Order: sequence, then structure tokens, then C-alpha cells
Amino acid sequence: MTITAPGMRSWSYTGRNSSGKLVKGKLDGPNEAVIAGKLQGMGLAPVSIAEASSTGLNRDVKIPGFEKGVDLKSLAIMSRQAATMISSGLPLLRALHILSAQTENKKLAGLLAQVAQDVEGGGALSDALAKHPVDFPPIMVSMIRAGETGGFLEGALEALATNFEKEAKLRSAIKSAMTYPVMVLLLSLVSVVVMLVFIVPIFQKMFAGLGSSLPVPTQILVTISNNMWWIVPLLAVLVIAGVVWYRRNKNTEAFRSKWDPFKLRAPVFGTLARKIAVARFTRNFSQMIGAGVPILQALGVIGATSGNWVIEQATKRVSESVRQGQSLAKPLAEEPVFPPMVVQMMAVGEDSGSLEVMLTKIADFYDDEVEAQTAALTSLIEPLLIAFLGVVIGGMVVALYMPIFNIATAVQGAH
Repeated sequence: MTITAPGMRSWSYTGRNSSGKLVKGKLDGPNEAVIAGKLQGMGLAPVSIAEASSTGLNRDVKIPGFEKGVDLKSLAIMSRQAATMISSGLPLLRALHILSAQTENKKLAGLLAQVAQDVEGGGALSDALAKHPVDFPPIMVSMIRAGETGGFLEGALEALATNFEKEAKLRSAIKSAMTYPVMVLLLSLVSVVVMLVFIVPIFQKMFAGLGSSLPVPTQILVTISNNMWWIVPLLAVLVIAGVVWYRRNKNTEAFRSKWDPFKLRAPVFGTLARKIAVARFTRNFSQMIGAGVPILQALGVIGATSGNWVIEQATKRVSESVRQGQSLAKPLAEEPVFPPMVVQMMAVGEDSGSLEVMLTKIADFYDDEVEAQTAALTSLIEPLLIAFLGVVIGGMVVALYMPIFNIATAVQGAH
């Protein structure tokens, strides 16, 4: 359930903006007077303020292990809108209230309202965002903190918006490529279950009158069909338990230290996973340097944002070497996870003072590589999956008709 801080209550409001349009939303506060003040700070004339209902039907229910952060598209839109409002001279607090009122993502709206409360209480924007690590990624907190310190918050928000947009595009390309294979696999699974539950029993009744033993493949199908009443529930429980366990453990050190190295070594898909991780690493590194974040501070963040434990550990070792006075390229060259081209281009960028430009070029190159490889993999996987589906369904059909073929053969032999 959504929990309001002690002393705070949730209020539903209706306000009228400068153009006369009614705006509705929710804010947290101790009383109506505070909410009215917040609405005026957002540029809204209060029309009605009422305490929001807190009945169980109106509460957001969260299942442990299934909570999701705010999507990248919403973060990108929010960051760009915030940058635009701040560049227009709007105070940060008022910008946060406006963003909270107009964003279409309800979860983000609630989070921004909480962030606005922390900022109104004298806290820094980066510190307020850091209280919600699931929803606001470390790179966002670090870049905004650097922007606050260096006086270029607008530029940091613009860079974040660009970063989130490119990351969302990368994820979208990967999801689109995987949609067809997943649908084919689900179709094959549903087809197998339907045949075992509905078709095999019909043939089993027909086989019972033959008076002869069934071929081994047919007998296996019949046995599985007779036990589907407990096999299906068991598989469903195992799948749900596996998903819950994965969601709870996917970010733990013990799990990532085993799974992430395997992803990089996996046949075919290992190369793709490596390119995705390198693309994220270089893009985030470029954005942070461009936003004015010191290299050592950037290295402390970008490893975790790459999405791979191997690169995260390699980045820690590189950061330690740089802290001891070495150049960036030398320790990178000692880490096999980074391709030689990446190391060489970063060395050139470091020597010429154009590291940000080089990192951007590397990220763009690997983004294109990921798109090309996902398209190629989709083209390769499609016929393989169709063949797999044909073998599975065709094999079951043949197994069902084998007793009939055997009888026909025996009758022909008798004549």
C-alpha cells in the first residue's frame, strides 16, 4: 500500500490555471491551508480541496518482488520539461509542483510530490531523488548533484533526457526483436497443452478398443496426458515461484556474479549482451563527463548503470587505478571485457581532450551494432522456431497415428 509520512495526509484538489482550465490531482500535506499554499505556488487558483479516501479499494497494492520503477520514457519527458521550465526562469519548487500535477504517470506524479516536499523543507533535489533509488537511477542522482554543485542544473537535465531517450530506444529495439520468438514459443506451449488435454484422450479411447500394446512414443503421450491434472498446476507454481525468486535475487551480488559472466559467454547472445553493456557504459560515461561530473565520480556510477556485473567490477578496478594517478586507457586495456576498439578510441580522446566526443561516437556505433545484430538474430531465429514448432506438433501427431499405421500395416501383411 502507498504509505504517507507521519503527520501528512493525502488531499484531492481541483484548481484553475492561468488559462482558466480546471486541473485535478493529489498532494500530501498536514492541512488544507498548506495544500492551498502549494496550489498557489503551482500557479493554480484553488477551487476545491478534500481529504482523499484511504479505503482499501483506493489504495495501490504492491506485491513484494513485483514492484517496478518509473519507465524511462516518463523520466525522459520529465527531465526535458524540468530543464525547459528552469531555463525559463521558473523556480525549481514550482517546476516540481507543475510536473507533479501534469505528468500522466501516476506513480511519478506521487514521487515528484514527495520530492517537492523534501525540497520545500530545504533539501537538495539530488538528495530528494536519492531517497527513491528504485525509481530514480544512480546516474540521474549523480548528474543532478553535479549540476547543482556546478550551477548547470538545466544542462544536466537536458543530458539526462537525451540519455533516457536513447536507452529507451535501445530497449525498445531489443523488445521488438524478441516479441516474435516469445510469441512462437508461447503458441507452441499452448498447442502442446491443448493436444495433451483434449486431443490425446480422444485417441486414447479409440486405442482402448484395438486390443494391442501401444508404441512407445504413443504410450508416453498417453501417460503424460493422464497426469496433466497435476503436471499443469505444478508447472504453474514452479514458474511463479521462479519469477518471484528471480525478481528478488536478480540484483544481489551472489546472483549477478554468476549470471552476468554467463550472459557474456553464452553462444550467439553473449556478443549481443556485451555490445549492449558497452553501449550503456560509454553513453552514460559521455553524458556524465559532458554534464561536468569529474571522471572519478563518473566511474563510481557508470559501472552499475551498464547492467552487467563484469563491467561493474572492471570499472571499479579502473577507477582505483585512475585514483592512483594512471591514465584512463591503460587500466581499461587490461580488462578483457572492453573491446580493443573502445580502448583505443578512448585513449585518443583522452590524449586530445575530446573524451566526451569519442565516448559518444563509441556509444552510437554500438547502438547501431545492437540494432543490426538483433535484426539478424530475429531473421535467424524465426525459421528455427517455426521448424521447432513443426517438429513438436508434427511429432505428437505422428505418435498419435502410429497405432493406426501399425494396424494398417498388419492388415496388409495378412492379405
